[in-house]
Amino acid sequence: MFTGLVEELGQVKVVARGAKSIRLTVTARKVLDDVKIGDSIAVNGTCLTVVEFGENWFTADVMPETVARTVLAHLKPGDAVNLERTLRLGDRLGGHIVTGHIDGIGYIQAKERSDNAVIVRIGAGPEVMRYIVRKGSVAIDGVSLTVIDYGSDWFTVSLIPHTAAVTTVGLKGTGAPVNLEADIIGKYVEKLLGQKEPDTPTAGKLSLALLAQHGFLD
Repeated sequence: MFTGLVEELGQVKVVARGAKSIRLTVTARKVLDDVKIGDSIAVNGTCLTVVEFGENWFTADVMPETVARTVLAHLKPGDAVNLERTLRLGDRLGGHIVTGHIDGIGYIQAKERSDNAVIVRIGAGPEVMRYIVRKGSVAIDGVSLTVIDYGSDWFTVSLIPHTAAVTTVGLKGTGAPVNLEADIIGKYVEKLLGQKEPDTPTAGKLSLALLAQHGFLD
């Protein structure tokens, strides 16, 4: 589990491609402070397992399913990548709950400066857009960001100068692909709203009306 607060920008050193898989070697410093074989590191928001490491580098295997569903397939030597270690109990949750399991690939449609901020418009498919709400959270390349507005197949976020300078979301240009992970809370709510509870006396669908009836909504 991660928070969506990028600890450092790494750089892709080697991309060893198999028939459908990839082995990535990434240069890094901060995320290797206490690394061990088997630890998880989010690379552009994708949870990967460290299988080898040395001074200022680590290697992770990317299985075919992950290659097919993430932007890791597009990486080449020299590319910058967002890196974050897993959340430890007792750490501050400065962003939001990020699992490192990508829901879909989006594309940067536009960037526009607004005073000290950069407004980024992301094109996304229904597998992500179904969970997008104004002022809700979304992880873009593993960066926890707040949704400003959205349409049927796009949404916008705002980057402060620091985020624009130290993450791939700020560095990538128009047309670039990005990993997208929707807020996991929305996924659980969706399942609860559509699932029966056969083991309870009030078996049936959880609905907004039922929540209001029992005082959970104003």
